[in-house]
Amino acid sequence: MSPQEGPVLRDIVMVGGGHSHVVAIKRFGMKPVPGVRLTLVCRDTHTPYSGMLPGYIAGHYGYDDVHIDLRRLAEFAGARYVLDSVTGIDRDNRLVQLAGRPPLPYDLCSINIGSTPRVDSVPGAAEVAVPVKPINQFNQRWLALLERVRAATGPMRIAIVGGGAGGVELTLAMQYRLRNELRVLGRDPDAVSFVLFSASADVLATHNAGVRERYTRLLLARGVALRLGEAVTRVDGHTLHGRAGSVETADEVVWVTQAGGADWLRGTGLELDDHGFVRVRETLQSVTDPLVFAAGDVASLVGRPLEKAGVFAVRAGPPLADNLRRAAIGQPPLPWKPQRHWLSLISTGDRHAVASRGPFAFEGEWVWRWKDWIDRRFMRKYSEFPPMDAEAPMRARPSPVRLDDTDQAEALSALAMRCGGCGAKVGANVLSRALGDLMPAPRDDVIIGLHAPDDAAVVRVPPGKAMVQTVDFFRAFIDDPWLLGRIAANHALGDVFAMGGQPQTATAIVTVPPGLERKVEDTLRQLMTGANDVLVDAGCALVGGHTGEGRELALGFAVNRLIDENLDAIMRKGGMRPGDKLVLTKPIGTGTLFAAHALLEARGRWIDDALDSMQVSNRAAADIVHAHGATACTDLTGFGLLGHLVEMTRPSGVDARLVLSSIPVLDGAEETAARGILSSLQPANVRLRRALRNQAEMLEHPRYRLVFDPQTAGGLLASIPPERAEACLGALRAAGYGHAAIIGEIEADRGEALEPIVLEP
Repeated sequence: MSPQEGPVLRDIVMVGGGHSHVVAIKRFGMKPVPGVRLTLVCRDTHTPYSGMLPGYIAGHYGYDDVHIDLRRLAEFAGARYVLDSVTGIDRDNRLVQLAGRPPLPYDLCSINIGSTPRVDSVPGAAEVAVPVKPINQFNQRWLALLERVRAATGPMRIAIVGGGAGGVELTLAMQYRLRNELRVLGRDPDAVSFVLFSASADVLATHNAGVRERYTRLLLARGVALRLGEAVTRVDGHTLHGRAGSVETADEVVWVTQAGGADWLRGTGLELDDHGFVRVRETLQSVTDPLVFAAGDVASLVGRPLEKAGVFAVRAGPPLADNLRRAAIGQPPLPWKPQRHWLSLISTGDRHAVASRGPFAFEGEWVWRWKDWIDRRFMRKYSEFPPMDAEAPMRARPSPVRLDDTDQAEALSALAMRCGGCGAKVGANVLSRALGDLMPAPRDDVIIGLHAPDDAAVVRVPPGKAMVQTVDFFRAFIDDPWLLGRIAANHALGDVFAMGGQPQTATAIVTVPPGLERKVEDTLRQLMTGANDVLVDAGCALVGGHTGEGRELALGFAVNRLIDENLDAIMRKGGMRPGDKLVLTKPIGTGTLFAAHALLEARGRWIDDALDSMQVSNRAAADIVHAHGATACTDLTGFGLLGHLVEMTRPSGVDARLVLSSIPVLDGAEETAARGILSSLQPANVRLRRALRNQAEMLEHPRYRLVFDPQTAGGLLASIPPERAEACLGALRAAGYGHAAIIGEIEADRGEALEPIVLEP
């Protein structure tokens, strides 16, 4: 991530990763607006491109061929990315409400979340049907259905409900794929059969007669039973009942119809149509609230109903971006005039397609190749990013955002030369509002803390106790302050957990970029709410801290804990014994992955997994390794696996053997490291290669570079007596540390102090 240049003056929060938002975010990335910050909120990092989904189902494309990486796109555009589900919009206070974290303030909000299946509108359907929409969640459902078909021992009947383009394409794609799967398994491809229900008297009712005739003929020729004019009225178990009286029993039911707006939209006060979609004007602004925009399937254009087709979502992207930009800088939005006729390229399962536009239709394998070229070109636009707009840095450009007098004064203050010393502190009012809702962990030994703020915290130290103190601090490596707060707190607590025992109190050290008061306040609220959640879970009371201004967001904590004065109860780095097994509780690879993320070279799901790992507390792991007789323990941080292991072997007077193939590694880390994408701290860590007895032999191993990779909020590295190592590993995995592994063992000192570590493949 790169630091925000200049103060943030306006926040645009984009809800959902649909096609319109994908196009709009790219346009903002190509031409940013100084002072305008984008935040994308989505519950799935990889969103499918609907035009290629049938080809993926048919087996013509792989997963990454048809999915847009939203986290990577957001990183390119300089947008914040929030992985969460939206539960509502508080328009009075301009807040987007989230399922698992504090709400996000907005100045402008845009909704592009597609549609939600209405299977509950048909009695019994919700219990058995596999809904296609939202399509960004369909992949898991499809893979599960695919496995059920593979595992079946007899004939299977699959019912598709929905005779539009989506239902027809899906039927033909599924049939093509499943018949091929059965052939590979040596089974009769005719063991799987299909029936298609259409509420209309024709399939593809919105297309011309030639297209309808072609697909009716094709479906019948391929053995698909058609139930036309048969809206499904109820589902009893696996039996579907049509309005005209047809009855079909199916092993699997796939629902491609009767979609509507998400349930949470009803609580927003926005005007919705009969299907629950947001009614918008030609400017794509809600008819209720001009600060809320909507596009794609979730939008219902007043006076011009549009088919729920991906082409309109894509075409709405440029006008949506332009109107959000215009609204942010105080200019009137412009109307969008969608075309009356559009080209549809509808596949037939195999590498063949039919083109439909107005009254015209034509088909052939060449049409499929044309469609494939168009689709791949579209995907390249959102996976291959050109250089940014090469203008002067944002900080040197005035923002075009129009501000009222109060905001204008704050903006000028934020842009002015900033004071140092105590003049760099964040204002008292901002602090009190940002921290006002925090509820630190209650502790009887905290005499003065945030519950009764003073110049300093006062904490009781009982007789016979000693105090353990540690401090950690780092610059932000992600644009999500709530998530950063959680990871920074976990990182700081790691040292305390590694030594065993319960953390007592923490004080925060925060640097926050200057800006409008309400923007700084929200950043602090998000940051400290995330951190405090982790501290409370650890029973550690946040008792105070210091907040100052700086160019980049940064956070750290000074943490203390109490221990018995008997030092024998403390887990330390020294104490390893020959024969001990080395146990690592979490995978490594955060350094190379985030270096790759900054270069747009990492897949979003790799970063998601890394962030999830960073949020896993070492608290339970510390209890487990301690209970299993750990002779030494430390947490993995900046010096990497090898650096921290050397810190343990030297005071212990032992050597160690590491098995590279046993080291748990985050997805993608081997790939990015092999491409030479490494953390800026890696060169300093690599100097420790002199500690390796046989490093020349291991240079080509895919995990060699990762032993030097610096970690943030990494796991624990502990030496466990050999007779208890397997039990320790089992307990760790049962406690949720699924990647925990035995990665080597301790050996007697060979007397070669400079080469205490040997690597094995």
